[in-house]
Amino acid sequence: MSFVKDMKAQAIKMQKKLVLPEGSEPRTLQAARIIVDEKVVSEVFLIGAKAEIEAAATSAGVKLDGITIVDPATSELAEAYGKEYYELRKHKGLSEEDAASQIKDCLKWGAMMVRKGDADAMVAGADNPTGKVLVAGFTIVKTAAGVSSASSCFVMDFPEKKWGHDGMMIFSDCATIPDPTVEQLAEITIQSSASCKTFLQTEPVTAMLSFSTKGSAAHPNVDKVTEAFKLVQERAPELNVDGELQLDAAIVESVGAKKAPGSKVAGKANTLIFPDLQSGNIGYKLAQRFGNAGAYGPFLQGFAKPISDLSRGCSVEDIVNTISVTMTQVED
Repeated sequence: MSFVKDMKAQAIKMQKKLVLPEGSEPRTLQAARIIVDEKVVSEVFLIGAKAEIEAAATSAGVKLDGITIVDPATSELAEAYGKEYYELRKHKGLSEEDAASQIKDCLKWGAMMVRKGDADAMVAGADNPTGKVLVAGFTIVKTAAGVSSASSCFVMDFPEKKWGHDGMMIFSDCATIPDPTVEQLAEITIQSSASCKTFLQTEPVTAMLSFSTKGSAAHPNVDKVTEAFKLVQERAPELNVDGELQLDAAIVESVGAKKAPGSKVAGKANTLIFPDLQSGNIGYKLAQRFGNAGAYGPFLQGFAKPISDLSRGCSVEDIVNTISVTMTQVED
């Protein structure tokens, strides 16, 4: 079974509730129809003006049976949501009146549904830039306890099954934090290890990458990785993590045995932590283009509850796949 099919099967078993804030976006409407028909979720909420969503659905040839439309302008939850948003943002000088108005923005409304438990997860971005989706997530859903920064990961599916876990690996962070601090790099490592468990359904073997292996080179960039590794050991001693490791030492057993003898990670990694966004983004695209690996993501990690960001150039299939994967992040 492929990664996406496996995630969809898992989501079908879980039967959680999804909110799609871009309710009148044509591809989103088509994706909503598919996931309802395939029973990927127990309920789908489309956010927006009812008349606009119905007109868009008619134009796209999508039936709305079994899909719930929520119009923030008329919802009975508007007052409660407005008050909650005011409490979250009053320290920034937001007035109650402005909070009541701003919460009717569809992205904010969707994020509030997730915060309040009226939906289990949110997927957006087909019609909004990443920045807006992330702002809604950071200000309303918030990050998980003990996490200061949300990050992202890709699931890489290699045709050669010798890599990672049956050919699948986690690459992180390839999309979110350009130049992580020591603290952020440690958080990315811990979050990505959790994503490995969720997405690959196996125990993480996590390598923190560098151009140095165990002190083979001296540079402030190497120091950042080693300091972050120490922080991970303090915060999550149960994880099987090692660093700093060069890529070949992390994934090739013979090289790992030579460069990092005694390491439980070297040569066996299924989760790769890149030291910054440039290397991570370049790395996943090299694997995708030269290694013919399937690249799924980016999937956001570190939020208190699951939210995912789409590319504005996404296809209907991309949306369905992202929904399927996102729903597996919901905790019971």
